[in-house]
Amino acid sequence: EVQLVESGGNLVQAGGSLRLSCSASGFTFDDYTIGWFRQAPGKEREGVSCISSSDGSTYYADSVKGRFTISRDLAKNTVYLQMNNLKPEDTAVYYCNADDGYRSNYWGQGTQVTVSS
Repeated sequence: EVQLVESGGNLVQAGGSLRLSCSASGFTFDDYTIGWFRQAPGKEREGVSCISSSDGSTYYADSVKGRFTISRDLAKNTVYLQMNNLKPEDTAVYYCNADDGYRSNYWGQGTQVTVSS
């Protein structure tokens, strides 16, 4: 059974930090690009960051560059999103996504991040 399980969401004050984790099972983790997306109330889901399956290269949305860092631990089948200097506009449900670039695409259930001002 394919599973992506996010954890680490919480309520934090502006300027604070959180580390989200995405733990994967049921598929060959190394073959998938793992991405973090977020969806705020009343807004569309947007891409935040991703890490490539092929070479570990990373991508960040302009809104989080310099504040968020994505990393992966292949031995643990886990991807992390370190979020620093959080802002109220970062408040959203954060989702983990796995995509093999062909036909397989999986989503986690999401974890809530709330940043108070």
